[in-house]
Order: sequence, then C-alpha cells, then structure tokens
Amino acid sequence: MRHPAVITSVALAMVGGLSGCEAAPTPPARFAPNYEGVQTTLLDGDLVKFDVAMRGARGPSDVEDYAECAAAQYALIRGYGFARHLRTNVYEEAGLWRGDAVYTISPALPRGVRTIDAEVVTASCVENGIPMV
Repeated sequence: MRHPAVITSVALAMVGGLSGCEAAPTPPARFAPNYEGVQTTLLDGDLVKFDVAMRGARGPSDVEDYAECAAAQYALIRGYGFARHLRTNVYEEAGLWRGDAVYTISPALPRGVRTIDAEVVTASCVENGIPMV
C-alpha cells in the first residue's frame, strides 16, 4: 500500500518541474525623462536655490540628480569649482516631478559631507544626458 504523503510529494515534484515554462519577465521600460527646466535664484552671496521640473522620473533621486547638475554648472558659470548641498525637497503631482534644492557655491572645497566638485559632476551630467543651467 502506498502512503498518501509519498504520492503527494511525487505529484508536487512533477508540477514544480513545469515551472520552467513560465514566460520570461518583461524588461523594464527604457528611461526617457523629459527635463522641463531649471529656475535659479540667488538667495544671498553664495547661497543659491534651484527649482527643477521633469516628467518621467523613476523617483526622487532622478530629480535630485537634475538639481545637482544645475548646481554644478551654475558654480562653474560663476567661476567657482565647488558646491555644498544643503537640502532638496522633491514632490510629484500628476506625473510632474518638482525639486527645490539649495546649495552653497565656493571657490575652495567647502566643509561638510555633501560637497561636489563642479567639474566632475558636470562631466557626469553630460555623460548621462542630464541638462544643466
């Protein structure tokens, strides 16, 4: 006499062997953002605010990258080589992502942990197709 647990185990093993016939997962959609512009506001001396807008962002980090590219280019335009990130607020409404970022710009590497080398960042932005100021 066969034991029911053995029959069930054999049947499950046979069904599990068919799992290789599942359809392959669909590849993720190609990232194709629409950068809708940067508005720059000089707040005080070396303190600058960047308002950015874009569609097609994968999340807040894409908006933050866009603002960082704007800050790096702005620093170079003003004759500075560095910037320090102070804050970025990101929100999305009806598919439009907006970022409000504040940076300080400086000729020498500023103190702090969120500093950027403007030349390095702008080169990365060009490489990744992110527009700047």
